[in-house]
Amino acid sequence: MAFITCNFFSEALGLSTSMTVILPQQTHSQIGLNNRSSQKLHKTLYLLHGLSDDDTIWTRRTSIERYVAELGLAVVMPNVHQSFYTDMEYGNKYWTFLTEELPAIARSFFPLSDAREDNYVAGLSMGGYGAFKWALRHPDRIAAAGSLSGALDMAKHIKEPAQLNMKPLFTLIYGDKDIKGTDDDLLHLVAEHEASSVEKPLLYQCCGTEDFLYTDNIAFRDACRDAALPLTYVEGPGSHEWGYWDEHIQHFLKWLPRSE
Repeated sequence: MAFITCNFFSEALGLSTSMTVILPQQTHSQIGLNNRSSQKLHKTLYLLHGLSDDDTIWTRRTSIERYVAELGLAVVMPNVHQSFYTDMEYGNKYWTFLTEELPAIARSFFPLSDAREDNYVAGLSMGGYGAFKWALRHPDRIAAAGSLSGALDMAKHIKEPAQLNMKPLFTLIYGDKDIKGTDDDLLHLVAEHEASSVEKPLLYQCCGTEDFLYTDNIAFRDACRDAALPLTYVEGPGSHEWGYWDEHIQHFLKWLPRSE
């Protein structure tokens, strides 16, 4: 695998930012790895970080490079700070950066496919929210999405933050508005898909039963069932920690609907 960290200027953000990228590489002499690269334009997983992290966290806390080696899958990990993958009311346009600018820049740097069926997104915690928001708002671009212990009911968290120190951050991101019923509300997006004729993204959701975001995940699961959205839901023992995410990103990768 080729492992690259890129610093570049973002027009959407008006500042320099970074992404960490894993690229497929056909090799036979790396001890313990069976690397695979079978096509000129690579299938791509956009892998999103959580609130306290950055674009390097998945490579530091999991073995994601090893897990994708045999899949011929590129992984693009952007840095969005504590933005909740949103165009901030008092800050930068991280949603525009993520969904419009990042794919274009990544494809200009690397041989990545722009076909819907070759593009996936996943994330943990705050990143699970960003992943499902991207897939539900742009199902024409994303074939499948995964949330690991996602913050999936943000309308509730903004009104009743579990930690009082989150209120100033939510104000910076969302202002004083109630996002319930808007395109930043995942439960609203799920309900909209029920009446939509567009092709639905496949969704994979997992959360530990001891996780403080477990009730978020139950609410999202039930909303998908009501809307008949294609959801694979997994729960079991686990809390909000890297041992759980390192295990379950492997399950997500095995689940991905990749055509050979």
